[in-house]
Amino acid sequence: MPVEPVTGELLKGKRALILGVANDHSIAWGIARAFAAQGAELGFTYQGDSFGRRVKPLAESVGAKMIVPADVLDGASLDALFEKVVEVWGGLDILVHAIAHSDKAELDGKFMATSRANFLHSLDISCYSLVDLARRASPLMPVGGSIMSLTYIGAQRVTPHYNVMGVAKAALESSVRYLANDLGPDGIRVNAISPGPMRTLAGAAISGARKVYNVTERNAPMRQNASLEAVGGTAVFLASDLSQAVTGEVVFVDGGFHILGMAQPEYL
Repeated sequence: MPVEPVTGELLKGKRALILGVANDHSIAWGIARAFAAQGAELGFTYQGDSFGRRVKPLAESVGAKMIVPADVLDGASLDALFEKVVEVWGGLDILVHAIAHSDKAELDGKFMATSRANFLHSLDISCYSLVDLARRASPLMPVGGSIMSLTYIGAQRVTPHYNVMGVAKAALESSVRYLANDLGPDGIRVNAISPGPMRTLAGAAISGARKVYNVTERNAPMRQNASLEAVGGTAVFLASDLSQAVTGEVVFVDGGFHILGMAQPEYL
């Protein structure tokens, strides 16, 4: 059973647009619940009717102000999304980018077998979409704001079966730093959260996901994987005024697994 997020007013009056909720196990949904518990007004996007049927009841359960279809590969779709943001809110304080995709068949075998088409597709959806969204969202943040994305340790270290997604996430993390520099003078912070492996729809696409989950849980210094609540709490910090001088960072929420140089002695 999910743990109820901590309630408060850290995000009271702030308007948060969240892209990437697929179901109630999504990391983006954990972030949304945490935002709602801290007083944020929420808006959601979905792609296609099948996702819409899952997202709409979740969005309604937290009193979402907007539930809008959007496709990050379609400029007209994004134009319509941000026109809706202006219509409903007049501006924006928080943008959560939780979007990534690659051909599941190419997340197995060797990285060098990646096709050109899937390489470009993976980087377009998983990385360039953040740049495109930040360019559109930033003019709606005249008094500053927070933009955040989701990454994974496979961006920095070779992770079996992650393949081209590791390269896409590396590009994403670099984009976070460049966007942070671009938008810093406007008071807009740009960061990424790097959870450990989690049992999500996206995570299930990775071959051997269960083994990775178990290995990290046994070996992480805290002997546990991240939870939706843990990621949500970190996102609240990055979205709130408490993080007013934090930008360009990759914040690990993985029980400390990323600090290890080798497995714990009992598992050697």
